[in-house]
Amino acid sequence: MTALSRRHFIATSAAVSASLAAPMVRGQGRPRVVVVGGGSGGATAARYIAKDSQGAIDVTLIEPQRTYFTCYFSNLYIGGFQDYDDLGHSYGKLASEYGINVVHDWAIGVDRDAKTVALAGGGSVPYDRLILSPGIDFKDGAIPGWDLAAQNAMPHAYKGGTQAQLLKAQIMAMPEGGTYAMVAPPNPYRCPPGPYERISMVAHALTQMNPTAKILIVDPKEKYSKQALFEEGWQKHYAGMVERIGPDFGGDKVEVRPDAMEVVVDGVVEKVDVCNVIPAQKAGRIAELADLTNEEGWAPVVPATMQSREDENIHVLGDASQQGDMPKSGYSANSQAKVAAMAVRGALTDSRVFPAKFSNTCWSLIATEDGVKVGASYEATEEKIAKTSGFISNTGEDAALRKATYEESLGWYAGITTDMFG
Repeated sequence: MTALSRRHFIATSAAVSASLAAPMVRGQGRPRVVVVGGGSGGATAARYIAKDSQGAIDVTLIEPQRTYFTCYFSNLYIGGFQDYDDLGHSYGKLASEYGINVVHDWAIGVDRDAKTVALAGGGSVPYDRLILSPGIDFKDGAIPGWDLAAQNAMPHAYKGGTQAQLLKAQIMAMPEGGTYAMVAPPNPYRCPPGPYERISMVAHALTQMNPTAKILIVDPKEKYSKQALFEEGWQKHYAGMVERIGPDFGGDKVEVRPDAMEVVVDGVVEKVDVCNVIPAQKAGRIAELADLTNEEGWAPVVPATMQSREDENIHVLGDASQQGDMPKSGYSANSQAKVAAMAVRGALTDSRVFPAKFSNTCWSLIATEDGVKVGASYEATEEKIAKTSGFISNTGEDAALRKATYEESLGWYAGITTDMFG
C-alpha cells in the first residue's frame, strides 16, 4: 500500500469524475434524487451526483445537523491530538457551489409507493431515486441497565458530536487513580478498530495527567481488529494500565448501573468513575421505517449498485447496509457512495456506468506518532461485496514507519472531508 496523501485522494476522485460520460436528461423535467444523511456516504453521494450530472439532476440532501462532526478522529480529540472544532464541517459549499438543496430536518418516514420522504417539520420531499445513508442506531436493551436516557451518565460517544466532548470532560475529571471502563460492542459495528483506538487515546491522556488511573475493557468478542498491534502498543506505552475482560471471563455477561456508576460483569460488581458504553448496533432508524432492514437490523443491498434488495429505487450506503466483506467505516461509506452515485446517474440520465470497485483503510493512533493501519480492496459479486486483497501493519515496526502511517492518516482525513463537502 503506497502512502495516501490528500493530493492523491482528491486526484483519484477527480479522475473517476472526469471519466464519466456527459449526462443526457430524460424527458422535460429534471429527475429528482433525495439523499438522507449528510455523513461520509450521503454527503459524498450528493456531491458526486450534483457535480457529475452538471445540473441535469435535482439533488436534495436531508440532514438535521447544520455542522457535521466526524466520528472518526474523535478519538484523537479525546487523546488531545485534535481540536474539537477541527472535526466540524459545514454544508455551505454543497449548496453554494454544487447547487444541492440542503434541508436541515429529520426524515421520519418513506412512502415507497408515492416515492416521498416525510419530514419532521412537516411536508414531504418527492424523489425518483432515494439514497439512505443514516449511519447507525443502537439496539434497545442490548446492555441491561443502559438506554439513551443514560447517555449523559454513561456516554457512548460513538456518533460524533457532543457525546465526545462529554466523555472527554468526564475523563479529565477522574479522581487520581480512578477507573475508566468501556463496554465494547459485539460484531458487527461501526469502525471495528475504533473502540481500541479509543482505549489507546484514553490511556495517552491519563498517562499525561493521571498516571495511576486504570482502564477496564469489558468485551463480548473473542478477538478484535488489530488486536496484536494494540496489545503490543499498550504494553509498550501504557504497561499495567489496561485490563481486558473477554467472554471467557464473563465479558459477554454485563449490565450497568448508571446511577451508582457500577459495571456488573458476570455477577461481579465493579465500581468505576467513567463508563463508556458502546451498545450493539443496527441500521439508522429511517432504514427500518422504510421497511428495508432484515432480522439482524441491517439493510441488504445489491453490491454492484448499492440498491436495496427490497426496493430498486432506493440505495442504502455505509454503516446501515448489509453488503458483505467491507467493514463499517467512513472510508467504506465514501467508497460505496461513489458507486451508488454513478449507478443513480446512469439510471436517470443514461450516462455510462463502470464496474463497481471498492476500497477501505482504517488507521489507528496508539500513542504519539505511533500509527497503524489495516485495509483492503473489494469487488462486487452477485452475492456480496467481496474482498480481493488486503494489508495490515506489522508488529515490531520502527518508529519512522509508524510516524509515516500516522501522517498518512492526517492526509486521508483532509482528503475525505474535502471529497464530502467540497
